Amino acid sequence: MKDPTRHEVLSWTDVDKLIDQMVPQLQVAGRFDAMVLITRGGIIPGGLLAEALDIRHVLTAAVDFPATASAGLMAWPTFLQFPDSSLLISRRTLIVDDVWGSGRTSTTVKGRVQKSGATPFTCVLHFNPYRSLFNKSEPDFYAAVTDAYIVYPWELDRGMRGLPVGEPESN
Repeated sequence: MKDPTRHEVLSWTDVDKLIDQMVPQLQVAGRFDAMVLITRGGIIPGGLLAEALDIRHVLTAAVDFPATASAGLMAWPTFLQFPDSSLLISRRTLIVDDVWGSGRTSTTVKGRVQKSGATPFTCVLHFNPYRSLFNKSEPDFYAAVTDAYIVYPWELDRGMRGLPVGEPESN
């Protein structure tokens, strides 16, 4: 049976364009005092945004959702890494990931950042409203809406999950 999910493979140029779309949105929203990058997907876009927005207080969060058949998508997350509350309290904090698929990861991190006393804002390169588990919730900032499974250029050497990818074209 063929997988009906559409895949989109992005180049570094595509990522640059997405970042260029994000920066004005974020600048209009006001200054952010901190950034929390969700590992692993948020590290590269978060680093690019931190540089573009001159955010120097950059932290990471790692979340694991156990894959259990009985719990399914309702599995309780485990924080493998999360900043101490003292690093977030009273800060406007931008939470960055690469994609909002089900929305579980961004929503979970947002809740914990808020509980730490910060004012959280979620930011992703791609928002997939068709997969989101949250009907009335979406990222605060996103560059594109998609129904595709996105493959970012930093993922290309991880085997592409079975997708055929040719050599880069020479100019």
